[in-house]
Amino acid sequence: MNQQPSLRHSKDKDGGLLKRSLTSLFSLMGLQLGSRLLTFVLNQALFRLASPQAYGTAAIQFELILSTILFLSREGIRNALLRTWPQNATIQGSNSNDNHVPALTNLSAFPIILGLPVSLATALAYLTLASDDVCRQAHFHMAFTIYVFAALSELLSEPMHNRAMGEVRTGVRVRAEGLGITCKTLVAYLVLLYDSTRPDSGEFALVAFALGQLAYSSVVFFSYVYQMGYPTFWPTRLTTQQSSNAATSRSTFYRIASRYFDISSLRLSLTMTGQSIVKHILTEGDKIILSWWSPLDGQGGYAIAVNYGSLVARIVFQPLEETCRVYFSRILCPPAEAKSTSTPAQIDRRSLGQASEILLSLVSIQLACSVLVIVFATVYLPIFLHLLLPSQYLSTSAPKVLAAWIWYIPTLAINGVLEAFFSSIATSQDLRRQSRWLVGFSVIFIVSAVGFYASGFGDVSLVYANIINLAARIIYAAQYASTFFNKNKTTHRWKASMPTWQFLLAAVLSYLVISMTKIHHQAVVLLQTKGREAILSAIVMSYLVQGAGMGLCCVVTWWLTSGRYLVRRTPVKTD
Repeated sequence: MNQQPSLRHSKDKDGGLLKRSLTSLFSLMGLQLGSRLLTFVLNQALFRLASPQAYGTAAIQFELILSTILFLSREGIRNALLRTWPQNATIQGSNSNDNHVPALTNLSAFPIILGLPVSLATALAYLTLASDDVCRQAHFHMAFTIYVFAALSELLSEPMHNRAMGEVRTGVRVRAEGLGITCKTLVAYLVLLYDSTRPDSGEFALVAFALGQLAYSSVVFFSYVYQMGYPTFWPTRLTTQQSSNAATSRSTFYRIASRYFDISSLRLSLTMTGQSIVKHILTEGDKIILSWWSPLDGQGGYAIAVNYGSLVARIVFQPLEETCRVYFSRILCPPAEAKSTSTPAQIDRRSLGQASEILLSLVSIQLACSVLVIVFATVYLPIFLHLLLPSQYLSTSAPKVLAAWIWYIPTLAINGVLEAFFSSIATSQDLRRQSRWLVGFSVIFIVSAVGFYASGFGDVSLVYANIINLAARIIYAAQYASTFFNKNKTTHRWKASMPTWQFLLAAVLSYLVISMTKIHHQAVVLLQTKGREAILSAIVMSYLVQGAGMGLCCVVTWWLTSGRYLVRRTPVKTD
């Protein structure tokens, strides 16, 4: 019988792991929601103080440099540590005679070492390729240097971040990053506000964004230190040398590394770091292409649109993806078995059934939310454009990019959860195989983006190309999950996560009501003639109330036909 997946019956099978993961998820969402609401208000003023050219340089090009340094230095190590960190173990509580936790602690400091050559290579490459228009901006080199230094400063927090995530101490991270995000926006706003009062207004715009990023990395670091104490910034030699894998290795590197690191974890980290290069190109491909193809003011319009469009991704999808990575890593890859990275370990049948139903439940919820986003956001976006975008950005590509982001959000959501599942259980062989496929996906992205640009789509081409790229990655990750569960003789049917026909019918009827009624056309005409002043008019407010009512009907339909079964159904059967 095809039933909806369930969350309720899973909570006692894993010693409270699901409960702690849900607590972690809600804490991360609370962090993102609270900090984004505060920074949203500050950003409204910030966008009006910064020119599209300055904001485009900071939000596209400098952020690309920052993410490149951080992603290549830490992402692979973070994912590997999540899979190998001992459950219920702390640094203080570890046995001094047991090298496992000290070895992982050494590995958690490795991003600091790796960040030095990565930042140097990235900085030299960017300065060589940067256009003259970018380099001629006021205090460009000062702002760029501060951004690179901020990236290195943020890497200093990695040992504490990895320890907090390994011990599932989400509150530590929530407080550190929440305070950091707030200070980042506040510092940037105050510097821009001061700059606006000077005769040469706009001179310190790039420096303002750079100082904001440096404030973020500094506040996060000292917040971690206050809560967890100073970490070890340099690997210390283990009391006994690792014997497995290292002694028989012909590589001098691994023989030396065995004195400081757990070799199986190090190899997994290096494999994931190598894979992250291709993955980073795919993730940041839009910024890379935009830096070459689009003028600075166009980059500013694209950046502000992505900033708003990605609010849902940062508030909901990013915490969900990180929580899933922790949860699936713990329930499907126990630390004692995770050391064997070439072959999958034997996994408890109940854990397999629980993982299957959790994954299906998450995809089911995301598909339903995606339908609601597409139905309502496509119709109501013109109203919020006048509220969100400053007047100088309305003539850029921002409105069209925001409209395209409505279709991008669903693919972003589903891909995040599926790839979190993949990265939690994939062996080294699986990672190498995926890397080869990612190369193919990157070719698809580039060809799609160039084709859309050539067809006159402009900067929206990048969003459409990303949708095609993520769709291909979703198919790959979903196929991998199906193969994994079938190989482990666990029932896993994607059909169980599909929205019901009753919910889809309610969504279609809601779209027809809110898009084809007389009040819709009146609201659109009023907004086109009066702009932001029309938002509080009786017609527009009535139109918003109508949409809220239809949205509530859709949610109630989803709950009655699908949602309530998520907490009632018995666990997925295992053969």
